[in-house]
Amino acid sequence: MSDIVPDDKDWTWTLSRTCPECGITAGRIGAGDIADLVLAWTDPWPAVLTRTDVRDRPAAATWSPLEYACHVRDVCRLFEERLRSMLEEDGPTFANWDQDETAVRDRYGEQDPAVVAEQLADAAGALAARYAAVADGQWDRVGTRSNGSRFTVLTLGQYGLHDIGHHLVDVGDRPPERP
Repeated sequence: MSDIVPDDKDWTWTLSRTCPECGITAGRIGAGDIADLVLAWTDPWPAVLTRTDVRDRPAAATWSPLEYACHVRDVCRLFEERLRSMLEEDGPTFANWDQDETAVRDRYGEQDPAVVAEQLADAAGALAARYAAVADGQWDRVGTRSNGSRFTVLTLGQYGLHDIGHHLVDVGDRPPERP
């Protein structure tokens, strides 16, 4: 993991512009589409995790498909927890999450791809279910990331979907029916 260059970019701009790397315009995703897209855009991962090169990094500083899958699993878990907080608390502030530190600590590259596939499906299912249960009056509830970025329930979902879809592109796949 030591060759990975930490990603310290603030990707919130993907809420207002099309990402040139993956083509996703997260801000165009409708509230009613988030739950279905979480499932659709995580559905390709079990196939990715059966690839013979699943543990191979395409470059020393680029995660392997397995490492990306672990990250997407953890993104689903984190966003489900943040969404729950936004729905249950008034204006929660989220602790910083260092994705690179998590990858090293949890040894993403050494995990069992079959187990990761199941965990990712479970995490995506929980996130999708939480979004499917959001009531009409809850989409504008807010939460703030530790760097001060403020999200609504809607923009958190859009932002998370960009991350999920973007990483499919990172491993040479495409999210189905991208907005």
